[in-house]
Amino acid sequence: MPDRQAKYQIGQVVKHKIFPFRGVIFDVDPEFANTEDWYQSIPEELRPRKDQPFYHLFAENSESYYVAYVSEQNLLPDATDEPIEHPQVQQMFGELRDGLYLHKDRVTH
Repeated sequence: MPDRQAKYQIGQVVKHKIFPFRGVIFDVDPEFANTEDWYQSIPEELRPRKDQPFYHLFAENSESYYVAYVSEQNLLPDATDEPIEHPQVQQMFGELRDGLYLHKDRVTH
């Protein structure tokens, strides 16, 4: 199987293609690495391929904050340039620049 490079990067703000939420990526798995129960809980017609990057997001919608696990095929870059309000974003990331949060370890003054 060829090496698969992730399309999105840690700190990038993305949105879901189908569901109304957006978030910031805080980790990437090169291919599916969650439980089979989690995978089977997705309706079959919406179930993504396992052989692609999956992203861990600090996600938010109009009602709540949560952590989401999303396949690359279901993400798009978020072009709103609006910050993510999820409370864990401030713990891991610094400022937002052009749709990308700078990791606190990499922030320079």
